[in-house]
Amino acid sequence: MSTGLLALLDDVAAIAKVAAASIDDVALQAGKAGAKAAGVVIDDAAVTPRYVVGFDASRELPIIWRIAMGSLRNKFLILLPAALLLSAFAPWLITPLLIIGGIYLCFEGTEKVLEWIRPHAAEAEAAAAPVDALHLENTRVAGAIKTDFILSAEIMAIALATMPQANIWTQGAVLALVGLVITVAVYGVVAMIVKADDVGVAMVRRGIGAGALLVRGMPIVLKVLSVVGTAAMIWVGGGIILHGLEHFGLGGPAHLAHAAGAAVGGGFAGWAVEATMAGVAGLIVGFAAIPVLSRLLGKGH
Repeated sequence: MSTGLLALLDDVAAIAKVAAASIDDVALQAGKAGAKAAGVVIDDAAVTPRYVVGFDASRELPIIWRIAMGSLRNKFLILLPAALLLSAFAPWLITPLLIIGGIYLCFEGTEKVLEWIRPHAAEAEAAAAPVDALHLENTRVAGAIKTDFILSAEIMAIALATMPQANIWTQGAVLALVGLVITVAVYGVVAMIVKADDVGVAMVRRGIGAGALLVRGMPIVLKVLSVVGTAAMIWVGGGIILHGLEHFGLGGPAHLAHAAGAAVGGGFAGWAVEATMAGVAGLIVGFAAIPVLSRLLGKGH
């Protein structure tokens, strides 16, 4: 009896070691995937604050919460299962789908740039008319979740590419962990950014001089982030397209961007040059896509 019990305990210990090794492997893979996707994560954090610009302070956190919940639904209910299915049955489809997503990001960003330069007549009338705050909020949240879907798809694809030999269970666990951690991190940071002015007000009330600087500075910061977010959509979209073309043997544009970045010595300067070239490519694609996608999506231009 005791021998049988000891054997059982040995089996349990062996299973526990395998499970611990699996958990360590998932954590390691998730860390690698998160590092690879860091650029897209930063862009995601830059894009999101622009969706709360112009709203009453009391609605900022609820809007961010709604977007975060939509992001989790995107990742766990749609993208994670789709990524596993594509990895198992049609891995060749991942890159074309990412290119389509990149084109959409370029379209959205370029359309926003055009709106800044030359507002449409219909939009000018809408700006002059009373705004239904709830309708505007719902529209902004829907747009944010739609944009998040594209960025999240890129994050999932990058994460999947870091573990081509992993089994489906490890892939699923890593994608789930990466999706959860990135969502919490991104929207936590965004919440802190948009509520910094409220922190400033509280500091002023306690006689802390730096609070006034926060109060005066945050509206400017949010406007700057709105511009950065739009630029991020364009350069991320352009980068996705350049990398996708490289995958299909059309590596000239991507190699040119890499060479230009290396020519200035790499590092931040190299990244800035590559991002600029990706942004130029994104603008070109975005302008080209506007007539087609505007018609498909029912937007007038």
